[in-house]
Amino acid sequence: MSFFKSAMILALSLIMLVMVGCGNNNAAKQSSSDNEIVVTDDVGREVKLPGPPQRIVVLSASFLEPLHLLGGNIVGRPTSQVAPDFAKDIAVVGKSIQVDVEKVLSLNPDLVVIHHGVNEKLIKVLEDNGIPSIVLKSKTYEDVKRELEIFGQVTGEKDKAAAAIGDMDKKIAAIKGKLPKEEKRVAVLFSSSQNLNIQLSGSIAGSVVKDFGWKNVAEGLTPMEKNPDATPYSMETMVEQNPEILYVVTMGNAKSQEDNLLGEMKKNPAWNAINAVQNNKVYFLPQDLFLLSPGLNYPKCYQEMAKKVYPELF
Repeated sequence: MSFFKSAMILALSLIMLVMVGCGNNNAAKQSSSDNEIVVTDDVGREVKLPGPPQRIVVLSASFLEPLHLLGGNIVGRPTSQVAPDFAKDIAVVGKSIQVDVEKVLSLNPDLVVIHHGVNEKLIKVLEDNGIPSIVLKSKTYEDVKRELEIFGQVTGEKDKAAAAIGDMDKKIAAIKGKLPKEEKRVAVLFSSSQNLNIQLSGSIAGSVVKDFGWKNVAEGLTPMEKNPDATPYSMETMVEQNPEILYVVTMGNAKSQEDNLLGEMKKNPAWNAINAVQNNKVYFLPQDLFLLSPGLNYPKCYQEMAKKVYPELF
């Protein structure tokens, strides 16, 4: 074989190897692109992830069970009075309202789930460290359903998320179906050792009242600047609105809060002008369902509130 012919064969072989290599690179790029996940979070940010995250830190305990259900690998969580069994060995990153940023970074997360209205200040720090984050609301039932949909996108378990939503929808529909078709005038109070306010429809209990088709007597009142889901408490307004049902959500020592409020109702004659107080329709709601988002347990919120008013039906 001549030198010229050998050189030509070698050159053609090299060209073919380069073309094959380029083809493989293009396939790899295409595969990487196919795995990309694009999520729009609850503050309108478009967040791109190269694929399902393998190490997730959540900054609210309410995200634990929904994300765990969909197979998310949670490596960091905030402190919580009651943590599900699967979460007890997960690293703690401080309180929801006081996150230890250094601890979060030390866990090398490839996604941090931020609680809307609580942790947004951490977005810039995370961005500076190359860590993507999504901000999610987690109060109303609609919030929880959207949260599940987004977690389904992130983990690749969209069908499982849809099934969980369908199961909750079915349970809630069954509860609502038992209720008489009558409007109720309702007020939801939030009581702690520091303050007393009236909850609007953006709160957990307030959102259930609205979904029942009942009237929240606080709707239309000016919300608080630092808490858009509540309005300042006013005895005069309460008497004027005259609710026939009064739900109370407490924070802190539940028994102490209950005793204090009932004692105030007995001492202050203005309370006795309110229909709900006159007819003993003041109902205290359990903290484990109504302080933080109940997540997958949202049907229990509906059940609890319906049963208080119509025990004979539940």
